[in-house]
Amino acid sequence: MKLALLGTDDRIDLLVAAAERLGHTIVAACDLPTSGSPGWPLVHWETLLDSASSDGVLVGTAGWNESRAEATRALVQAGRPLLVSHPAELSMLWAWELEMIRQDAGGPLVPVLPDRLHPFVTRLRSVLEAALAGGGPFGAIESLVLERRMTDRRRDTVLGWLSRDADLIRIAVGEPKRIAALGVAPDAEPTAWNSLTVGLTGPASVPVRWQVSGAGTPGLDLTVHCEQAAVELTIPDDWSQPWRWREPGQPAEEAWFDRAGAMIQLFSGRLKPDDEGDVPPAVWSDAARAIEVADTVPRSLAKGRAVDLHQEEFSDMGTFRGTMASAGCGLLLAALGLLVVATLIG
Repeated sequence: MKLALLGTDDRIDLLVAAAERLGHTIVAACDLPTSGSPGWPLVHWETLLDSASSDGVLVGTAGWNESRAEATRALVQAGRPLLVSHPAELSMLWAWELEMIRQDAGGPLVPVLPDRLHPFVTRLRSVLEAALAGGGPFGAIESLVLERRMTDRRRDTVLGWLSRDADLIRIAVGEPKRIAALGVAPDAEPTAWNSLTVGLTGPASVPVRWQVSGAGTPGLDLTVHCEQAAVELTIPDDWSQPWRWREPGQPAEEAWFDRAGAMIQLFSGRLKPDDEGDVPPAVWSDAARAIEVADTVPRSLAKGRAVDLHQEEFSDMGTFRGTMASAGCGLLLAALGLLVVATLIG
């Protein structure tokens, strides 16, 4: 494939290295840092609208601004294949707007969410399905705990990691129905995000707790607590490090997974699930749902209470119906007010 870049970030750098290793070529780049690009032709983003310029575009998030958001929106509207670093923007409205445009244009729009493709995630889902059914070797499930270790615990970083981990939560226990963020209001305490804890409940009524920690090597510890034992999965942030699986009575297992290579293979159409039980690759609606979870947390903190998610299906028809319903309510209120005024005048 001939690939182009629209911006970059740490993950896009790894994807570029994997693409070149797999025989693909970077033919153009735009909106890169002034520190330079290693010999790639620099172009204006409008050049990428031409399908002859490249076979696909990798979109990075470093230095994200309104100009790049508009460029991404235009490329989706043109039907260009995009591989977008997740999350590009922590806005549910922006994410669903892209999904509506993608549905009309029909072009591939792939989020960089490689963790769900690891074989350990397929195994995790099998354990959870058995535990949710009340069977399996460890008994019924009691809770799911995710501890996110990170050194940078600023607001956008915390919410960015939550939007990635929310995809694994959705794979594990289904779509969250209610979100409750525990902590002080962000406006009242500058360090509100340092120890953020988020409680989620889904259709299986399994309590899920996602919490931030500053101790240890950056990564995610996912623990499934069952009646008789706990199963642990450790996911390092460093893509060069192996994952670790631990369950009672068995030695710990480690397995490395080429996350960057898997995303490039998926984007080029060469990666297919090996088995019907495998977790399917993420599509843009999955990314939008995960961003919706992260976007809800600040509102929950500010209000100091749980927020319900209604899992609405966003589409042009749904937007039209919502607009018409709002307009109808407005007309009814206006007619009622006019009736009152006319009665008073009479």
